[in-house]
Amino acid sequence: MRVIAHAGKEDVAMVYIVELSKGRLVECVEAIQPPLTRQDKWVLLISTLFGCPVGCQMCDAGGSYHGKLSADEILAQIDFLVQKRFPGQKITSRQFKIQFARMGEPALNPAVLEVLDQLPQRYEAPGLIPSLSTIAPLGQEAFFERLLEIKQFHYQNGAFQFQFSIHTTDAAQRDRLIPVKKWSFTQMAAFGERFYQPGDRKVTLNFALTDGLAVDERILLQHFSPEIFLIKITPLNPTYRASEHGLSSAFDPTQAHGLHPLVERLEKVGYQVLISIGELEENRIGSNCGQYLRQYLTTQKPLPDGYTYPVQYTL
Repeated sequence: MRVIAHAGKEDVAMVYIVELSKGRLVECVEAIQPPLTRQDKWVLLISTLFGCPVGCQMCDAGGSYHGKLSADEILAQIDFLVQKRFPGQKITSRQFKIQFARMGEPALNPAVLEVLDQLPQRYEAPGLIPSLSTIAPLGQEAFFERLLEIKQFHYQNGAFQFQFSIHTTDAAQRDRLIPVKKWSFTQMAAFGERFYQPGDRKVTLNFALTDGLAVDERILLQHFSPEIFLIKITPLNPTYRASEHGLSSAFDPTQAHGLHPLVERLEKVGYQVLISIGELEENRIGSNCGQYLRQYLTTQKPLPDGYTYPVQYTL
């Protein structure tokens, strides 16, 4: 593995472009969440695909796809970030979160399951919490069944975070935003009810709130029990693809009080609601999915001699 470029701030987030095989580049990220320190909570965001075939309208990792990472290539990203901060692979952070949520829909790569099965033995990390975010692509039922088995064996009692990326309760809007075949809300709910066990973290329903897209608590309540599912609200990040598709955040992340009416409606019907804004500095760093790689490839900066990327990006 070779680091091609990096950017960021040590006390917020560092994003790395790394080459894992000849001419194929991905991103990996390490982040903390001030005022928390790295000893309190350390977050890694790991790529699982070379690009992504899904092509979500707001994600810079999509629009191109050149294959799956192997388990070794996924682990190489984690090893690289761990060795920078915790030589010897003993991670002392009270919460050590590994998010399979960088470049690529993780449910499209079975190697993610191999990695999840190996992590508890690979690192000395009492605070380990894997996190998997998915659009639930149709046809990946075997992946989710195996994920359930691994979670029940290795990651009980709150040691795993599972998230469905929903973004809107309107089916037609969701199909435009996420233009592939995927599970219905009924299928998601059925799996979530099997996945959740007493003592676990609730299954997350994530909404990157986008101007003009519906969030109807009545539709959510028809499918998702507040006893099993919680709602996470984030702003829509200012990615290249979001701009190209005319998408903008439904709220100003510097003025989250504008969310109160929606939060009140959701809480009134019983949902726990998390508002996750993160550090605005990350937008300037370019640490949103695929953003830094795309920025790098569309500037005057050439790749090192002999290095190419098999995608033509245009702004």
